[in-house]
Formats: sequence, structure tokens, C-alpha cells
Amino acid sequence: MKGLGFSVLVVALALGVSSSAGSAASSSRATRLAGARSFAFAIGDGTLRGDLSRRYAGFDLVVVDGESAGAREVAAIKRASGGLVLAYLDVGTIESYRGWYNAAKPYRLDYWGDWGEWYANVNAAGFRSLMLERVAPAMLAKGFDGLFLDNTDMTETHAAQKPGMRALVTGLARLVRVRGKLLMAQNGADVNWPLKRFYDGINFEDVSFSYDFDRHAYFRQGAGDVAQAQGEIRRYRRAGLKVTATDYLATRKPKETLIAVRNACSAGAIPYVSDIFLRRIPAQPFLCS
Repeated sequence: MKGLGFSVLVVALALGVSSSAGSAASSSRATRLAGARSFAFAIGDGTLRGDLSRRYAGFDLVVVDGESAGAREVAAIKRASGGLVLAYLDVGTIESYRGWYNAAKPYRLDYWGDWGEWYANVNAAGFRSLMLERVAPAMLAKGFDGLFLDNTDMTETHAAQKPGMRALVTGLARLVRVRGKLLMAQNGADVNWPLKRFYDGINFEDVSFSYDFDRHAYFRQGAGDVAQAQGEIRRYRRAGLKVTATDYLATRKPKETLIAVRNACSAGAIPYVSDIFLRRIPAQPFLCS
């Protein structure tokens, strides 16, 4: 019994040290996230080629694809500016080109033609285990500062999946917190609001400019839509989250880009503008004055 008690004590002390270290690291990253002034949403083809240190110099927060980026690329981007690098992870749909596709395939729901992927049955324990035990840990092991979750808002059209999404986000938050890392989500202002305590930040797409997949054309949002998006940005900022805003334009259009940047900045979000496939990286970060 004495030996067992000693072992328990050692384990408890070890967990305490680990927890304290994780909390300290998380606090440091959260402080850096709070102070971030520039953002790059760089998950498109080609964004991990070439001189990454030069390309991402000046960016305080960079999101790259969590599967495609290796530890070397993550380290190179961090060296560029000392910024935070988050791993993009789609948790609401199943993409056929992923290394875990065969394992995720049994959990496919209906097909989403815009992006050529399937909505995921996040209510299934097997799918959540795949994300929590295999996919996300492998990404974090590369040196990322946290995860950037996409399609958590799939529950807007698949309301029955809300319990599973909440369980998955809860599990991912626990996964990153124990490692002292960060968690961001994207879109879904209403469905993500009940989950906001799990997130450190959120990205809102299409604040000023977006893309119509039916017409294959970029378009400008109406004044009412812009105002609504700005209201959501302010709501999440008041809740203590760091907010970024991503707009989509076909080419480098100075006038339209300036509009997007101003609309994001006036609401308190870090702006970013690229093409719909997020392949275009600006030579200099977009900054609020």
C-alpha cells in the first residue's frame, strides 16, 4: 500500500506539473493571440511552396493546412515573424483527398457539391474518435500552436448533428488546452455562440465580398449583410474572442480590397483578402490603422 500511495503521489505531482506547464503555455499563446495585428488564411495550393520565411514575414497569425504542412514548414513560418501558426482542420465535412478518408468514409452524409465533399455524421462516436485520437493529435505533434476548425457550422443545415458537434468541439478544446495550445473556429455565428467558451478566436468569411458557386462569380455583399456581419464580429469580441475576417476577390483590386479591410477593421476584426481558393498571399499583411 505504501508503494502504491507513493506511485499515486508521483503521478499526481507529474500531472500537476504538466497541467501547470500547459496552462503557462496556453496563457502565453493567448496573450500573443490577443496582441496579433495581422492574419494570413493560407490553405490553398502552393501556399507551402517556396521561401516560407519570406512569404509569411510580418504575419502574427497564420493558418495553413494541418495535413499538408510538416514540422519543417511550421517551424519556417514561425521563424519568419515569431507569430502563431494554426492547423486547419475540417471537422464538419469529409474530404476525399485526406489521408484519413477511408477511415472517415463510413460516416458520410449528403454530398456538398460546391466543394466536392460530404457532410460528416459527427454524432457517430467513431468519427469523433478519428478526429480526437488520430487526426488532431498528429497535427499538433508537428509544432502547431493550435487548431483552426472549419465547418463546425454544418449544424445550421444539419441540426440533428448539434450534440455530436458539441461533443467533438469539447473534446478538441480539451486536447489543445492540456497541451497549452489554442482553438479557433470559423463562421456559424449563432450555432457557435453556445460553444464560444471553448474557442480563443473565430474567423468570419464573406463580410464584404464573397463568391457564388452557382454563377461562378465574385460579388459584393449588400449593406445589410455587411452590417449584420459587423454586429457578429462585435458580439464575439465583447465575449473575449479574437476575431478575424476573410473576404474573397478574384484579383488584386485595390479599391475593393480597401473596402473589405475598412469594414473588418471598423468592427474590430483583423482583415484578410484572397481568392476563393485561398491561394493568393499578399506581399504585405493587411493592417488596421
